[in-house]
Amino acid sequence: MNVQDIVNTVSQSAGLDQPTTEKVVGTIFSVLEHEAEGTSISSFFDQIPGAGALAQKYDVMAAGAAPGSGGGLLSSLQGALGGVLGEKAGALINGVAALKESGLDMAQIRQAGETLIKQAEVAAGPDLTNQVLGQVPSLRSHLGL
Repeated sequence: MNVQDIVNTVSQSAGLDQPTTEKVVGTIFSVLEHEAEGTSISSFFDQIPGAGALAQKYDVMAAGAAPGSGGGLLSSLQGALGGVLGEKAGALINGVAALKESGLDMAQIRQAGETLIKQAEVAAGPDLTNQVLGQVPSLRSHLGL
C-alpha cells in the first residue's frame, strides 16, 4: 500500500475531495516526521511509499507554511510558542492550525485521522504505527481520537 492508496481511502471514508485529503494526510505525516524520533519514523515511511515525499510537500515547519504566516497575531503566537516550546510543539501547533484552516470541521478531521491511522496500521503494521504515534501522544487528542 502506498501513500496514494491511503489518500484515496481517507478521501472516500471522510467524504473529502482529493486535494483536501492529500493536504490532510501530508500535514499529519509532516507533524509525525517532525515530532517522532529515531529510526521508527524512517521505518514507518519506508513501509508507505510516497509518505515521506508527501510529508515534505506539506511541511508544517517550512518557511511560509505556517497558517497565517502573512503576519498578524496568530503567526506571532505560533512563532513565539514554537520558539519557546521547540520544534516539536511548533510542528503540532502548525499542523493543527493547517488542518483547521483547510475548512474542515472536527468531525471531518476526526474521520480522516481515524481512517489514516487504520490505513497506516495496514501498511506499516500496528506495532510500528503505534510506536510512532506513541511518540506524539498529543496528536491523537488534537485529532479528536
